[in-house]
Amino acid sequence: MNFVENLVLKENYTFVVADEDGMLTGGEHGLYNRDTRMLARYAWRWQVGETRLRPLVVETPRPDTLHAHHALIEGPSQLVAVRRTVSLRANALVDSIEVSNTSLQPQLVEMTLDLSADFIDLFEARGWAPQERDAPAVDMADGRIVLRHVASDGVEQGVSVAFAGIEPQLQHGAGSAVTAAFSFTLQPGGARTLGVTVALANPLDHPPSGHLGYEKWRESFQPLLTTDLARGRHGASLERAIDDLRGLLLFTPEGPVPAAGIPWFVAAFGRDALLTAFFLLPYRPDVAAGTLRYLARRQAQHDDPAREAEPGKIMHEVRFGELTRTGKTPHSPYYGSVDATPLFLMLLDGYLKATEDYSLLTELRPAWQAALAWLVKRAAVDGFVTFGADAAGTGHLSVQSWKDSHDSMSHAAGELARGPLAVSEVQGYTYAAYAAAARWYRRLGDDQLSGQWQRHADVLRTAFDGAFWLPELGTYAMALDGDRRPLAVLNSDAGHLLWTGIVPEERANALVATLLGARLWSGWGLRTLGDGEVRYNPVSYHNGSVWPHDTALFAAGLENYGFHTESAMVRAALFDLASCQPDLRLPELVAGYARDGRPPVPYPVACRPQAWDAAALVYLASWES
Repeated sequence: MNFVENLVLKENYTFVVADEDGMLTGGEHGLYNRDTRMLARYAWRWQVGETRLRPLVVETPRPDTLHAHHALIEGPSQLVAVRRTVSLRANALVDSIEVSNTSLQPQLVEMTLDLSADFIDLFEARGWAPQERDAPAVDMADGRIVLRHVASDGVEQGVSVAFAGIEPQLQHGAGSAVTAAFSFTLQPGGARTLGVTVALANPLDHPPSGHLGYEKWRESFQPLLTTDLARGRHGASLERAIDDLRGLLLFTPEGPVPAAGIPWFVAAFGRDALLTAFFLLPYRPDVAAGTLRYLARRQAQHDDPAREAEPGKIMHEVRFGELTRTGKTPHSPYYGSVDATPLFLMLLDGYLKATEDYSLLTELRPAWQAALAWLVKRAAVDGFVTFGADAAGTGHLSVQSWKDSHDSMSHAAGELARGPLAVSEVQGYTYAAYAAAARWYRRLGDDQLSGQWQRHADVLRTAFDGAFWLPELGTYAMALDGDRRPLAVLNSDAGHLLWTGIVPEERANALVATLLGARLWSGWGLRTLGDGEVRYNPVSYHNGSVWPHDTALFAAGLENYGFHTESAMVRAALFDLASCQPDLRLPELVAGYARDGRPPVPYPVACRPQAWDAAALVYLASWES
């Protein structure tokens, strides 16, 4: 898999992953809805005689639209052109094609569309063990194709493909494979149009609630788009980010919620949605309100070890595919995240500061009080919020902070940390949550509880500095292991601490110097693990790669502590990174190689777009406006 070469489209819970020509040809490609791949193949062939047309341009000007131009060129001139527009809707894909003869001779054009469906779970497309299932039923009548499948739990899903403008010749091949063929002659200057509508039938899907169009969405960011930054060389990257954020929205009854990224994370994720919504607060606080309501509604009420649910805990991820519905994965929802709960409280506090809409504080009071209670219970042993590092079961995460790969938490000698881990940034989030609770109770007129939560915050801040500060490295330990040994490695997590405010003022200069030192700062952003550490690998998921959202939180922390020049440098690096990408997007991550005049090395399966990275550009740009 190489996501750099993919083209993606999305609208609500429906998304497309295609090759660079806009075709679904195999591998991870597909038309997906609610975690089921509805079409596995959708590939055109256009030819005149024995010669195939070749693509001259394929682009996605916004996340729900693809434009393409394929041509047959002979000598210096085009003979035949195919101009194509694909529009993705919440429950359908509409493919509009115009074929024209720009030559002086008649041209016999042959067009073939190959289709197939497998209705597999998205996790299977990601490489999980394939499940046994019957081939989809195929019906062809009146020039229309219907593919249907009944899942193991009885859910019936289907796809219907209808043609308009030119009648197809349909042929059923092996399994669910169907070919639609078209043949016609165009006179000089002549043209034909063909429309294909792929309609999805999925009882798990629902019409979008409170749908918001692109133009209305863009209007929210007009103050941002008039800044010098937006009018300069980074303007196109910023506009791309704004459109991507609209495209990534899920329109839920609770309000808009950002999906995490394409292709594997078109779903509501607690951590990702909370940070994305935080970054969008200056322009779209409704995304924060929708996210908070959505997560509050799904907050754990009971203990359920199979899903790692505990009363008060905010979910990590929710899925709708067959594997989840039949209990083979725990995502219904899954609660294996230690940081979503304090981030929920941080976002609520950010929303209140941005809007002064304290009605949401009252509305969500049961949820935020339960979340606070969960934090206190989790910190009962020594005041630090921990997670067990030995989670087991299909779909369970062994590391439950944002660096959630299994090998991200290591000691200086390279051995992986064991036992209940207290990760540094989670303590920072928790400190900020406690301090927020103190302010909320003060506003609600309960000075006693306000004082109690402020003491919680103060005690944690002092204890954290004492247990995590590493004077020999000039930074904070990435985590404490089960024996409370510090993970004494250079790490990017410390940048989050500045964002949360847990760092004492007297530590800030040394910490910033370490984070901007040559071992952590690549020139594009912060390395997740410092160059020279035993497990450092520049092309890894969390052991030396650069994650833009991670670096953006560091930039926010620099602003908080008055390091404005350094913050501007970090912001500029992230915009440079976005603007040098072929699609003008900040990828989920890039390799940690030093910036040296060569382009940044892509991580092949990084999501593009990724919600918190697109939102990070908006957030960083908002400081200028």
